[in-house]
Order: sequence, then C-alpha cells, then structure tokens
Amino acid sequence: MEIWEGEFQPVNLSVIIITKNAASKIDQCLKSVKELGDEILVLDTGSADNTINIAVRYGAKVSKSKGNNFSAWRNEAAKHAQGEWLFYIDYDEEVTADLAKEISSIVGPVGSSSRPTSSKDVSAGALRDSLRSRHPLNLCAYKVPRKNYVFGKWLRHGGFWPDYVLRLMKKESLARWEGKLHEQPVINGEVGTLKNALIHHKEDSLSDMVEKTNRYSVFEAELLFKANHPSMAWWRFARIMSQELWYRLIVKGGILDGPEGILYGVYQMWSRFVTYVKLWEMQINNK
Repeated sequence: MEIWEGEFQPVNLSVIIITKNAASKIDQCLKSVKELGDEILVLDTGSADNTINIAVRYGAKVSKSKGNNFSAWRNEAAKHAQGEWLFYIDYDEEVTADLAKEISSIVGPVGSSSRPTSSKDVSAGALRDSLRSRHPLNLCAYKVPRKNYVFGKWLRHGGFWPDYVLRLMKKESLARWEGKLHEQPVINGEVGTLKNALIHHKEDSLSDMVEKTNRYSVFEAELLFKANHPSMAWWRFARIMSQELWYRLIVKGGILDGPEGILYGVYQMWSRFVTYVKLWEMQINNK
C-alpha cells in the first residue's frame, strides 16, 4: 500500500475518492477515471472488505484515516493531492466518456501541467486553451449534474435531477470543505457548470438502502441534537413524514418515474422518520 509521502511533483489533475467497504462498486468507479487523472488518491476510512486491494490494482495511492467527518476526510485528501486541479468522486459514482472529455478540455490532457512552463510548452498550452474555449478561463470550479440510479433506473423526477454537485476545482481555489455529513466546498472564485452528467449508482437493493439509512441517520440525528432541535412530538413526526412524501411524489413528480420513483419517495419518507426517531431517543435520554 502506498502512503501519501515523498517529494511533491505537480501534476495536472488529482482524482480523489473516499471509501469504506466499497468493494462491490469501486471497480466501475476506478475504471471510469483511470485515464482521466494523473493520479488517483483513495482515502479509506475503515474498510473490512477488498476495497484497498482493488484500488491498488488500479494504481491508486492509498492511505487510511479514522473518524466520521466527511469534510475532514476531503480536506485531508486535498492536502496531499499533487494536482493543480482536483476532481472528487464517490466510490458509487461513474464518469462517462463525454464527461471525461469535457473535464479534460478544461484541465488539459493527462501527463502535462495545465500551465505552460517554458517556451517548449507554448504550443501545447495554446492547444489546451483552444480546447477550453467553451469554458471561461476565469472559472476556478465547476458543478456537475448527476444522474441518480435507483434499482437500476435513472430517476428524472422526485428532486433527484439534475442534482448538481461541486466536484471539479483548482486546488489553490479550494479554501476548505465544511459540514460533517452533507459537506460542501468553500471556493475562492467563480463557479461554472458542466454540461455532461456524472452517474450515481445510489442503491441497488432494499438491503443497501436500509443499511445506508441506519448508518447515516446517526450522524444526521447528532447534528440536529447539537443544534437544539425542538422536542419531538407525535405531530412533528406526522408533519415531517407527510411533507417529505408530498414533496417527493407530488411537488417534484416522483410518481412519474413509475414504481421505482414511488418506492424511493416512500423510502425517503421512512429515512427521515428513522433520523427523527434517533433524535427523539437522544432527547429523552439526555433530559
């Protein structure tokens, strides 16, 4: 396993992936980015499966970290990245060929710095500038539209499309990531939007969905508790659940996605219920 140490040698683009027990999905993620970046950094947060071995097989630089703070993990990875540009991707996501071309048109091809460093590099730099003509040069970060797939179907409604996520950024423009769970980058500069979408394989089965909710609902409940959320009462549970279901299926048209859209809307309601039950437990146990 390679640890993030040694001489710093600037490259064009660093691909960053945070993992934990991702063996079932990380292969397709790594396959989609292996030709995109000059380096792939995998920060593993406690895998007990074959995740690390798969990452090493793709030539990724791997390190381990502890804790349960997503922003801290992303900040740690950025600190060790050698790229002038950073591209963050989750292990259950996939870069399409069109998105890879669009990213390369902005940051430049693999194996070269995005800024000419000598007279020999001028022609290469001019070529890269011509490729970037679709994107203003003053932009230092980009949001990416994301297609969310549930039970193998792309959800076009329910509030799940276009689901923009800010993932491509210049390292020098990234101030930090903030937020323990629903983390967001703080960018010093202007942000643009890419045309081509990132593929997100959210959940493939009910078991995956339940396991994920049980894991992340603890973090969400803790954040609500620390923010002094009002005491949970029966009517608050009823309001939260009904609002979530109405929003997903009716306001955002989730029913138009058929059985998958309806099931996922109901799941979102149930997931919110679990989070607030855990909040209620914290409240009654700390009176």
